[in-house]
Amino acid sequence: MVIILIGLLIGVLLGMYLPITYPTSYSLYMSVAILAALDSVFGAIRAHMEKKFNTAIFVSGFFGNAVLAGILAYIGDRLGVPLYYAAIFAFGDRLFQNFAIIRRHLLEGFMKK
Repeated sequence: MVIILIGLLIGVLLGMYLPITYPTSYSLYMSVAILAALDSVFGAIRAHMEKKFNTAIFVSGFFGNAVLAGILAYIGDRLGVPLYYAAIFAFGDRLFQNFAIIRRHLLEGFMKK
């Protein structure tokens, strides 16, 4: 758990201080990819709390979900159909479900003490 938090902190600090920019035309793709990555991170935290964490599953899900979401947004953009809504709905729903389960685990841990 500590390694996950350290990695998250390093990622946030690098993101804040490195001058990395991208064209505004990519903002849709980046937002969907970030949502997919956050879904994977919350899923990893949940899996760690349930003692089911697997690094290979996390890494493949992290990159696979981000790439799939970006491709979905790109294809939808080319077809003129907002397919990125599917990714937003799926990853957003799972993100909130994982957060709710993490919250329950934390509250149960505090109530037992």
